Amino acid sequence: MLFDGDFLKKLEYLSLISRRVFRGSVLAQRRTKQMGGGIEFADHREYAAGDDFRHLDWNVYARHGDLLLKRFQEEEDLHVYFLLDCSRSMGFGSPAKFDLARQVTAALAYIALADLDRVSVVAYSQEIIADFPLTRGKDRILSLLKFLENLTPQGSDTNLGRVVNGFVMRPQRRGLAIVVSDLFDPSGYERGLDLLRHRTYEPHIIQIHDPTEARPSLLGEIELVDIETETLRKVTITERALRDYRRAFDDFQASIAAYGKRYGLGCTQTTNEVDFEDLVLRMMRTAGALN
Repeated sequence: MLFDGDFLKKLEYLSLISRRVFRGSVLAQRRTKQMGGGIEFADHREYAAGDDFRHLDWNVYARHGDLLLKRFQEEEDLHVYFLLDCSRSMGFGSPAKFDLARQVTAALAYIALADLDRVSVVAYSQEIIADFPLTRGKDRILSLLKFLENLTPQGSDTNLGRVVNGFVMRPQRRGLAIVVSDLFDPSGYERGLDLLRHRTYEPHIIQIHDPTEARPSLLGEIELVDIETETLRKVTITERALRDYRRAFDDFQASIAAYGKRYGLGCTQTTNEVDFEDLVLRMMRTAGALN
């Protein structure tokens, strides 16, 4: 079972660690601010008739005789959107990449919900295939786990650009957009991430691959089946072709890391052999939350 009692205990453990170090550590404290009745000073504005005298800056008045009101910043809850790749390539591996993707999504969502942030999950392949609508409060975690449990790898292709184009057209507040995927996208993963950035979302990449995808041990005359389109192709794999493939895969992985670094995005790359708990703890350390 993907989400059992032990899984829920681990979620609470991860949430406590995140809260103990500092609130929202994994989510990098990407909170928005608005002017309101908070406690963090922002700036001054001139007094106007009817304003509350309690907000006057009496120190400024004593020194300069100016009637100025203090303005404070008030934190708004963070909106966290998970874009979860449900394409057929995510079903590859043992354990399947899709299992780790759903577990990591659940763990980070629980941490956000425990911090009273708002969470939504958008499941996609070549298009959006299912939605878990924006919700708040950690009592919603069981509904979220049921939603994730019922998802299956599907579709005939992966198209993050098309998915994000539909996603950003929705009437919703901007927030953190966590893309959980292998990023095996024929049209290029950059298009979707670029669009998220340009629409002022804050993308975070969690890319998962299986070790055999990086270092296959195939040789000779074989017939390859595209896991997503189910098309067949007969090929001859030589040692040289294998070396070229491995180099191309390494270049692909490096391009993802370089993209994240270029635009200052959070970028986590992992194999599906990692336990979800260890992966989330690693993300905390990378964010500087743990020593």
